[in-house]
Amino acid sequence: MRVADLLPEVVQQIRSCRYDRIVEKHEGPEDWDAIFRYDYQPEFIQVDGYFVLLPIEGERLGNITTLRCVVSRDEQTLTIFLKDTTFAEAYGVDPEEDTFYTGFLAICEKVPGQEFYLAVVYHER
Repeated sequence: MRVADLLPEVVQQIRSCRYDRIVEKHEGPEDWDAIFRYDYQPEFIQVDGYFVLLPIEGERLGNITTLRCVVSRDEQTLTIFLKDTTFAEAYGVDPEEDTFYTGFLAICEKVPGQEFYLAVVYHER
C-alpha cells in the first residue's frame, strides 16, 4: 500500500485528522495536514501484517524496526514500540547505548472505512 495510490478523498480524510506529538519534553497537538504541506512524503509501514501511516518522512522507514505491536481486542487500535536509528549516528550515539535514544511509541487507530491505521499519538525519544 502506498499513499500515492490512495484516492484524493482518502488523503483529504487523513489530512483532516490530528495527532498528539511528544518530542522529548515538548508536546502538542499536530495535524496531519502539516505533514503533507511540509513535504514529509509519509509512506506506509507494515507492522505485523497491518498497514500503518506514521507522521515521519518515508525515507526514514528503512531505519525503523518494530520491537513490539499490541493489537486491541477489536483490532481498531495498535500500540507499536519502534526503534528508529535515523539520527543516532548524527548525534554520535554509541550503538551499545542506542536503546536510550532510538525508542519511539506510536498509538494508531484504524481509519473508518479503510484498511490502514493512522497514528493518533507519536512519542519520539
